[in-house]
Amino acid sequence: MLKKTILFIIFFSFILTLLSHSNPYGYNGSLKKGIRYFPSITLTAPENDKDQKYLGIKGHKSFLISEINARALIIEIFSMYCPYCQREAPRINTLYEKIMKNNSLKDKIKIIGIGAGNTPFEVNFFKKKYNIPFPLFPDPDFSIHKKVGEVRTPYFFVVKVKDGRIIYSRLGGIKNYDKF
Repeated sequence: MLKKTILFIIFFSFILTLLSHSNPYGYNGSLKKGIRYFPSITLTAPENDKDQKYLGIKGHKSFLISEINARALIIEIFSMYCPYCQREAPRINTLYEKIMKNNSLKDKIKIIGIGAGNTPFEVNFFKKKYNIPFPLFPDPDFSIHKKVGEVRTPYFFVVKVKDGRIIYSRLGGIKNYDKF
C-alpha cells in the first residue's frame, strides 16, 4: 500500500510540474524570432453603418484586419457567458471612451471584440446588455478562437494593423488604462 501511495504522489507531482511549465495563457501561435503575428482572418462587415465607418471599411461585405483604418487594433476575445468578460465590459467601454476623447489616438487605435463560440444573436445580446460602443463579431464555430491559440477569456491582443504583429497580449482585465 505504501508503494502505491508513493507512486501516486510521484506521478501526481510529475503532472503538476508539466502543467506549471505550460503556457498559462493558452497562446500557442506562431513565434518568429520572438515576434508573434495575429493570424489572417476574414470578418463579415458589421451591418451597422456607424461600426463600418469606425473601422474604415464602409462598403465591404467582408474584410481582413489589415484593411482596418488604424495603426493599432485592440482585439478582445470574449464570451457572453464568461463572468469575467461581463465584469470587464464597462472597463473596456471606458478604455474606448478614453481613446475616442484623445484626438491623437482616436484615429490610430481601434477596438473590436470577437465572441468565442458566440452566435450573432449572443454577440448582439452582449453588445446591447453592456452597451458596447465598438464592433463585436461572432465566432460560433470557434474557428477564430482556434487560430489565436484557444485562449481563455477575456484575452486582449494589441496588433499592428499594417503587418499583423502582436505588440501586446494579456489574459484578464485591464487594470490601468494609461499603462495599457
